[in-house]
Amino acid sequence: MKRRKFLIFGSVLGLSPYIKAKGVSEFEKTFKKVAPTLSAVQEHLFPEGSKLPSARSMKATQFLFETMMHQSFDRDIKAFVIEGAKELEKREQGRFISMTDQEKEKALRAYEETRYGRNWLSHIMTLTMEGLFSDPIYGSNIEEAGWQAISSYSGLPRPTTRYIEL
Repeated sequence: MKRRKFLIFGSVLGLSPYIKAKGVSEFEKTFKKVAPTLSAVQEHLFPEGSKLPSARSMKATQFLFETMMHQSFDRDIKAFVIEGAKELEKREQGRFISMTDQEKEKALRAYEETRYGRNWLSHIMTLTMEGLFSDPIYGSNIEEAGWQAISSYSGLPRPTTRYIEL
């Protein structure tokens, strides 16, 4: 083996653990594009100042992302959540996140009138509530605020580790 080839081979071999470093998945790229819309919807459904903790204070969008990233999460629901957010933005000509609360309410009510929109909003509501009322170890329901808001308590035994590797 020539010296040059040996050096190249040795360099590649030495760097191989770093080359395997985790890249950004296609889902992650797509999610980041629709995350502002998803966040705006979640924050509209669970706003600041209501009896329940807000989606923002409970990091609901981050919880949604981490939940959907898990290998066991249904691919069809994952695609449905993404496509529904894109559809909402398309319906509102890309303005949804900059709308006032009243405009968002009107837009979401109109979207709810469609079968697709009604199903999508139901999924977003369910997934957001999962975060608000899940064990705090999963990154939402911070300081058990969701449980406290409904005078509830955790199930036993409580989890000791997260189900997802970050």
